[in-house]
Amino acid sequence: MAILSLGYIGIRSNKLTDWADFSTSQLGMSQLDNAGKNLSFRMDNYKQRFVVIDEPGNALGFLGWEVENAQDLNTLAAAVESTGTSVEIATRSLCDRRFVTDMILFDDPDGNRIELFYGPMIDKDPFRSGRPISGFKTGPYGMGHAVLHARDVEALLLFYRDTLGFSVSDYGLSPYPMYFFHVNGRHHSFAVIGTGQSGFHHFMVEYNNLDDVGQGYDIAQLADDRIAYTLGRHTNDYMTSFYANTPSGFFIESGWGGRIIDQASWQAHETFTGPSFWGHERLHLPEEKRKVLRDMRLKAAQDGLQAPPLVNCPWLYSHRVL
Repeated sequence: MAILSLGYIGIRSNKLTDWADFSTSQLGMSQLDNAGKNLSFRMDNYKQRFVVIDEPGNALGFLGWEVENAQDLNTLAAAVESTGTSVEIATRSLCDRRFVTDMILFDDPDGNRIELFYGPMIDKDPFRSGRPISGFKTGPYGMGHAVLHARDVEALLLFYRDTLGFSVSDYGLSPYPMYFFHVNGRHHSFAVIGTGQSGFHHFMVEYNNLDDVGQGYDIAQLADDRIAYTLGRHTNDYMTSFYANTPSGFFIESGWGGRIIDQASWQAHETFTGPSFWGHERLHLPEEKRKVLRDMRLKAAQDGLQAPPLVNCPWLYSHRVL
């Protein structure tokens, strides 16, 4: 598979002070000492995983997807151009700002900026989190997952699946169309939701320890209107998580325990149980829309639907087994 993982995310925002505090104190990322007004953050040994560009406008700046080598860039550039989409080769200056060896960029059918790169710069200094956490689950699984609003779900499905080579993990058509895609063993690194809008819905960071999520939940409850979705567990990737409102208005999901799939045997399928086994009460929605999703959770509980039990689970705590 040419695309290996979600390498980095960039957003546009002129709320740099708010983002610096949110990314470090809430999420636990570490901030780089950047020249100029832009902010960069680490999550692991990669030099940069999250970028805030000091510009007003759409919250989503770009999604950076890592490939293995230069030939993958050439192959994917040809595939994208065959759809009539213009592809640019990144300048040396832009590659340096992204801390990568080489890169191409283009827009998807909804106008979202996509950057494909290889050769990420590795920081020689160890990662030091912005708040005490056991670390993020990254490595071969990338920085997490990104979920976009979609004006036309089918157009994005064709582009990401057939042109870029993403694989569909599963999809749901009610109460709104959603498609989830994997590029490695993480159940999904990307998803689109047919809301009729465009831009960011949320991105997810996964922690090594459930307590990292719970302690972040406590921190989020100290701020007015910080919680967007209450603590809950998803039906498709088994992630236990909550969602926070960000300074830019979209959400960030803080999760633990996400499902790792066998790509060779996995079969794409439609799901019918709704997005969550329990929790994830969407506090930002009006009551009538919250009730639709709440009823789906209650139906799942009534039907006895649960994630598989954890029998032998060394990943429950990454550094020790109890």
